[in-house]
Order: sequence, then structure tokens, then C-alpha cells
Amino acid sequence: MENFRKVRSEEAPAGGGGEGGSLGSSHFADLAPGTVQMRVKEGSKIRNLMAFTTTSMAQPAMCAIIFSGCSRATNKTVTCTEILKRRLVGLHKVTRLHYRSVCEVWQSLPPGPTQGQTPGEPASSLSVLKNMQGLAILLSKDALDLRQPSYQPQNPHPSPSSPQMSKRSLGEPATGEGSAKRSQPEPGAADEDQMA
Repeated sequence: MENFRKVRSEEAPAGGGGEGGSLGSSHFADLAPGTVQMRVKEGSKIRNLMAFTTTSMAQPAMCAIIFSGCSRATNKTVTCTEILKRRLVGLHKVTRLHYRSVCEVWQSLPPGPTQGQTPGEPASSLSVLKNMQGLAILLSKDALDLRQPSYQPQNPHPSPSSPQMSKRSLGEPATGEGSAKRSQPEPGAADEDQMA
């Protein structure tokens, strides 16, 4: 592909991409009105996504949020949901996998004649159909259907950053650990070893 450059990429028709659909709402039925839909992209900043979603989910009227991402953004999608689950205790989670078809059009480089091409012949183009994996994750304050295959119940434990858990300093031993002394040679012992 070093002799080609990508001209454009466009979404293929929904029939060619498995489950199709790029938005997370198409993967979940019976969503509450006003559900926040966050489309995570490869260049999205996690701090910006989390600032918006945390304030949105703090409102009493907001009860669900969907994070969706494709290809290289799937890691960020999972990271955002895990951060939000730790910030807001008691969220139910359902995950859906899907595929999205993208048609990429490539054109030969340089536009002049190449090996085996006559000078008057136009540059050749190539179309590539890619199936990109995607992830849609629903987080809800309300209880969800337990029979769904990827249902994860709420976490009843408080988050690690809550004030109930104390942090220990680096030099302080953890609870239950003894303070083991390191054996150090006596000051005169090193001189005796060198003499012998």
C-alpha cells in the first residue's frame, strides 16, 4: 500500500456490517428518555469526557448513559466506564459488541505513469471494505434485566478514593506486617574482612 494514499473513507450501508449501526442507542432497547450518549473517539480526552458525564449523571433526572467507541477507541470506552463506575457507586452495566463497516478509497501515487501504466491512463483507485469492531456500554442507576448476557450488577463497595479508606505513607508498614530490620554488618566487620 506504499504506492497508494487514502482519499476518503465513508460508512458502508448497514446491511454489510454485521449488526450495523454506529450509535450505541441501536444496541439497547427500552432506553429512558434523555439518556446521554457519549461517542468516544481515538483522539477524545478522557478528562473532558469524564467532566461532562459526571456532572450529567449527578443530576437526579438523568438515570442512564451509553459510551460507544470503535476500533482504537474501545480501550478509552472501557476506561471511561470503569472510572464512572468508581466515581458513582451503584451503577448497573450492560455491554454490547458490534461491527461497523467502513469503505476506504485509495488512489495510486504518484498521479503520473507507474510501472505497467501508459502515460495517458488515469491513476488507479482501490476500494477496501473494513469491518471495525465496536463496543457500546450502558451504565444505569436503575436496575436492568438480569437475564441479559453481559449484565454486571452494581458494585456495593465504596470507591477507593472515598474517605473511609486511609492511605499509608511509603515508609509505614501495612496493617499486620512486622517491621523487619535489615541485617547490616557491624562497622568493624568490613575492616576485618579486608585484612584476612
